[in-house]
Amino acid sequence: MSDRDDELAAKLVHLRGEGLEKGDPLALPLTLTSMYHLPGDPAPGVPGYGRAENPTWEALEAALSLIEDAPALAFPSGMAAISAALFAVVKAGDRIVIPTDGYYTTRLLADRFLAKLGVTVVTRPTLDMARGGFEGVALVFLETPSNPGLDVCDLAGLCEAVRAAGGVSIVDNTTMTPFGQRPLELGADVVVASDTKAPGGHSDVLMGHVASRDAAFMEEVAAWRKLAGGIPGPFEAWMLHRSLETLPLRFERMCDSAEVIAARLAEHPAVRNLRYPGLADDPAHLMAKAQMTRFGFLIGLELESADAAERFINGCGLLAAATSFGGVHSSAERRARWGDDVAEGFVRLSVGTEPVEALWAALDAALRG
Repeated sequence: MSDRDDELAAKLVHLRGEGLEKGDPLALPLTLTSMYHLPGDPAPGVPGYGRAENPTWEALEAALSLIEDAPALAFPSGMAAISAALFAVVKAGDRIVIPTDGYYTTRLLADRFLAKLGVTVVTRPTLDMARGGFEGVALVFLETPSNPGLDVCDLAGLCEAVRAAGGVSIVDNTTMTPFGQRPLELGADVVVASDTKAPGGHSDVLMGHVASRDAAFMEEVAAWRKLAGGIPGPFEAWMLHRSLETLPLRFERMCDSAEVIAARLAEHPAVRNLRYPGLADDPAHLMAKAQMTRFGFLIGLELESADAAERFINGCGLLAAATSFGGVHSSAERRARWGDDVAEGFVRLSVGTEPVEALWAALDAALRG
């Protein structure tokens, strides 16, 4: 990690301890309540109702704000965060651009619901997001590296072009976390992420967040959460807060291992069309090197057929056969089963925190069958 990331990681571990009074618990307390003691008229800064305020959320949001270097709001899933960001901006008659090769649920949300509200939804591949320009576009949604193909687009250039055209840029940074890529510093207006993935890290919690330095936008997002009711549970917020403190360690280990394994997979006779931005000959490498601080823990590999992919996944003792990614357990899935525009034998491999040599031995054995 960079010196700045090291500094953030240190502050993250000690953030809870700042301002504690003698005798206060060092660990974050879990506040489970729907009501607060509220005699008389409401007062500014005094909690009133569980749909609007919770101290556990606030502690989590302070940690998320620290690592994003921007105000952040927590949500009960990544899609809840994406929905809030979209509905805070988009209105009837607007035109928005969404990637064809990003997370498919974002496209489904736009096609099934935003389109019915009079929003024109335009889709473009990640590598061609600028084609056609952004004049008359209210919002551009970006995801880089793309999921699952791992194409990388020029965030700084695209965000500048969107802003010049009068639009808002939203970047899904789920695959990288703030310790691998910082979209707000590259010019993005808004960052969204599924914290279900690496920030949670243990495959036991659904959470997400929105971050932005635009105060008016964040007020709209907060209003959407309060009025629509898409609020995080306090226990889930507590779990994510606990996991965040080890995110820098886990992310660094996962990225280190992915770099080793990707290089070996590139030479493996069973593997075709390997994608990993950290490889010097990957089409995304130069752009990734310019805008990412790490190359991530996701690897795309193509095997000869769907059957070969399933045999590999199910035959590896150190792979969880599951959707999602970013956990301490390495996992893999054949993405064509969800309708992604990839080869039938394409596998998205998420490298976990297992010792790298043990993981490689298991992967190699499964590939050789």
